[in-house]
Amino acid sequence: MFDTLKTRIFQGKQYIKDIKNASISESFRGFPVLHSNMDTSSCEGICPTNALNLNPLSIDMGKCTFCGACAKVCKAVEFSNGYKLASTDREKLVVTAGTKYEDYIKSAVETKKEIVKIFGRSLKLRQVSAGGCNGCEMELNACSNVNFDMGRFGIDFVASPRHADGIVITGPITKNMAYALEDCYKSTPEPKIVVLCGACAVSGGIFQASAELNREFLDKYPVDLYIPGCPVHPLTFINAILSYINDKK
Repeated sequence: MFDTLKTRIFQGKQYIKDIKNASISESFRGFPVLHSNMDTSSCEGICPTNALNLNPLSIDMGKCTFCGACAKVCKAVEFSNGYKLASTDREKLVVTAGTKYEDYIKSAVETKKEIVKIFGRSLKLRQVSAGGCNGCEMELNACSNVNFDMGRFGIDFVASPRHADGIVITGPITKNMAYALEDCYKSTPEPKIVVLCGACAVSGGIFQASAELNREFLDKYPVDLYIPGCPVHPLTFINAILSYINDKK
C-alpha cells in the first residue's frame, strides 16, 4: 500500500488540468489560415477530398483530412494548431480568408438553454463506427484515459444505446452499417443528440464518391454537432461536447 502511495505521489497529476486551454504541439494541424493575397495556382487539384476551393479561397473543414498537402505547395494556405474546430452549423465549417480563429470559436458552437438544462450535468453517448478506419475510434477511446479524463465532466461512452443520451457517429456510413446505425438511433431514448465525428462522418471524407456508402440517415435525422478531424483529436472532441452542453464558454 505504501509503495502504491509513493508511486502515485511520484507520478503527480497526470491529467490535463485545464482542458479548455490545454497546450498542444505546434506541429498539430488544426484551424486553417488562408491568405487571399497569395498565388493559389499551385493548389489546384491538390486536395484529395475537394475541401479546398480556390474561387473564392476557402477550406471546408468538414471535408478536410488535414493532410497538409495544400500547405506544402501553396503559400496561400497554412494550418495553425487551433484544435477547437467543432460547429453546430455545417456551413460554418467552411473557413474563408477572413475567418479568424478567435471569432470562430466564439460563435461556431451554439449552446441552447434546453440542451444545458437536460445534458449539462451528465451526458452518456453511444459511439457507432459506421465503416470507420479505427482512427477516430482510437482517439475517442483516448478521451477517457488518465490524460484527458472526459469522465470528470460527466461525459462517458456507454455500451448500449438504451443507456445513452445520444450517438456519436464515426466513419462514412457504409451500406453494411446503415441499418445498424438507424437501429441504434431508434433504440436511443428521447431526447437525444447526434454528433458526427471526423471527416468521414461529416462528409464521407476520402470515401465520399464511393458507391458503397449509404448516407440516407443524415437526410432523415437532424445532426446537432459536427466535429472535424482525421482523426479527431481528444481535445477537439471534449471541447466540442463541453461547449455544446455548457453555456459557460
